[in-house]
Amino acid sequence: MDWDDLRVFLAVARSESLSAAGRRLKIDAATVGRRISRLEEATGGRLFLRSPQGYALTDGGQRLLPHAEAAEAALLAASGAVTGPEAGLSGLIRLGAPDGCANFLLPQVLARICDANPGLEVQLVALPRVFNLSKREADMAIGVSRPETGRLTVQKLVDYRLVLAASRAWLAAQPPIRSAADLTGRRFIGYIPDLIFDKELDYLAELGGPAVTLSSNSASVQLNLLRHGAGLGMVHDFALPAAPELMRILPEIALQRSFWLIRHADDGRVARLRSFAEVLLREARAEMASFERLA
Repeated sequence: MDWDDLRVFLAVARSESLSAAGRRLKIDAATVGRRISRLEEATGGRLFLRSPQGYALTDGGQRLLPHAEAAEAALLAASGAVTGPEAGLSGLIRLGAPDGCANFLLPQVLARICDANPGLEVQLVALPRVFNLSKREADMAIGVSRPETGRLTVQKLVDYRLVLAASRAWLAAQPPIRSAADLTGRRFIGYIPDLIFDKELDYLAELGGPAVTLSSNSASVQLNLLRHGAGLGMVHDFALPAAPELMRILPEIALQRSFWLIRHADDGRVARLRSFAEVLLREARAEMASFERLA
């Protein structure tokens, strides 16, 4: 059985599409299809059910999957053993993160990591959703809550706070806000309720559920709405240096939250991914500590 064919099998199993697998592997869809046919011939059975909705694993494909994943993990571990930690970080790592973290915490962190490791390439995927590491949507991901299920390695990245803020111009045109009672009737900015992908983001309920007039599934869009005087809302405290137009309101209103670094359990054997995780944890914590000293 050829490893290249198993690699193609994993890409199709994770993306459920020949074309998507081809884009991931940088080969054309027809080649992907031929490789799958060759692997099915070698294994003596159908590995995928084809339908207009895509490619789904058969029972045989499901049985092959853990063996292919084990081969992939062994190959990655072997590669890390050859290069060794003294070689520095190199190669491609894809990191998934919610957009608030990706926009306002990770840029300076990843810049330092890449400066120290010229052979490293990082792809930062900023999406407001939970990443599926089993399907290799990313090598590792940052989440806003700790996963309770799955074969995962989970470490707390940093703690942060959500604080109430609005633009100075908007506040100047409003009656003074001196207490929580003064928030009644004000225009709030928040998440679109049916697009909240994690319970930790349903934070307005903790403020008594104020009516949201402007909403977005993106924390960065919400921040820009606030910057342009659209109302008031909760923002990541570490994002405030990037938005000098904003002013904190009612410092007693602050919600504690955490970011979690999430990895597939098998990747603990891969020296390159393990080393990157260690550096990311160290640099993210140093960045947050620096922000807290200035705050």
